[in-house]
Amino acid sequence: MTTVATKHEDVALMAHLFRRAGFGATRDQLDRYVARGYEATVEELLNPQAGEPEDQDLVDRYFIASVEARAAGHADPQWAWRLATSEKPLEEKIALFWHGLLAVGGVKLDHGVEMLTEIELFRRVGLDKFRTILLEISRNPGMMYWLDNQNSHKGAPNENYGRELLELFSMGIDDLGGGAYTEDDVKTAARAFTGWASKPTPPPFFLGPFPMEFRFDPADHDDGEKTFLGETGNFNGEDIIDIIVKQRATAHFIAMRLYLFFVSNNPNDEEIERLADVFQETDGDIRSTLRSLFNSDHFKSAEVRFSKTKSPAEVVFGAARLTDRFEIPDMDSSTLANQAMFMGQHLLNPPSVEGWHEGEEWVDSGALIERINFAASEVGRRDSPGVSQMLRRVESAGDELQPDEFLDACLDALGSIEISDYSRAALVEHVAKGAPVAAGTPDFDDRTIETLQLIVSTPEFQYC
Repeated sequence: MTTVATKHEDVALMAHLFRRAGFGATRDQLDRYVARGYEATVEELLNPQAGEPEDQDLVDRYFIASVEARAAGHADPQWAWRLATSEKPLEEKIALFWHGLLAVGGVKLDHGVEMLTEIELFRRVGLDKFRTILLEISRNPGMMYWLDNQNSHKGAPNENYGRELLELFSMGIDDLGGGAYTEDDVKTAARAFTGWASKPTPPPFFLGPFPMEFRFDPADHDDGEKTFLGETGNFNGEDIIDIIVKQRATAHFIAMRLYLFFVSNNPNDEEIERLADVFQETDGDIRSTLRSLFNSDHFKSAEVRFSKTKSPAEVVFGAARLTDRFEIPDMDSSTLANQAMFMGQHLLNPPSVEGWHEGEEWVDSGALIERINFAASEVGRRDSPGVSQMLRRVESAGDELQPDEFLDACLDALGSIEISDYSRAALVEHVAKGAPVAAGTPDFDDRTIETLQLIVSTPEFQYC
């Protein structure tokens, strides 16, 4: 028999899953997913149906400048629309993860179409084996241009890509600045990737930029014998990737990055080692690693809920999904990426090859004001379907609610939000200052909206 407490916990767990594996969900959506079951929902998220979205033609019609996007600013409305509305939330979330880890900056690249191509690459292979992901990004012309591999030649290798492949993309460095590789390994990797480059691209025509293309030039490739991470052979770039993905350091690095992105700001060494084991046992399969992560008791536990600072993208697109107000890709939706940029995250333009510095670094005094103002403005849109649903859900909680009951109903309507005892006491006190909250009274919607706005202004709302 399902009790009220059990149902509440089921909803809270599902809300936690969607905040991490996506950008949140409305309370009505959570009920539908709870009816399907937690593990079945995890499988649905992990196995998005392939294919172009049905509304792509509509998006292209509204966002005309993005179809032949010259710069990242022309391209970001396309991705913002998907982040706000896609029915495959983990596909977009994993694209955001890889975009921040295998970072390419749109300003240097100056080719909006190629930036969208990279996001599509991450959608397509982002849940596959890590070997596939590394190989695809190593053959990506935007990455090759971003890290200067077109300037890497036989006899004169450029070390940029080889270095970042090891240091930032796969194996990482320890707290002392060292790694599980040597400077000679960096130089060897650079030799192996000579000849891998972006084809020269003509200047943008009046209709827009020409597509970028990858080119391998065997005449410019160093095919001599190489020693890399203790192995010797006539290695090319693909061989280097094969060796990298076998390393325990790689398994640990990717497990740690997945943990920090999907679980908590605070690393749990035991859980990261367990995920590294899964990574190695499944030949670096990201889908299998995330399945183990989402289904683990650790992920489901109360201790990791609301322990990860929301990125600007999570603030903006979480609020957009909560209000569920975008029916067509109009001018209003085209500015969503700008809202994230105002908070410090310029989509399609990470600040460096390191990607963004995440966690609590996202929030400073200026960014906090932007975050609160945006969230409060969104939940104040009472004509949006999502806010209308919240109002009716709070209204159905009872004819006349005590202040604490009214607050609980608002927290539940927002998607099973939890706040601290301090914030709770302050909000209950505020609600109690007014007349009793009764459904059907002229000021009921106003008081509900006000309380929703106060909740999203709490410190706890900055965490997911």
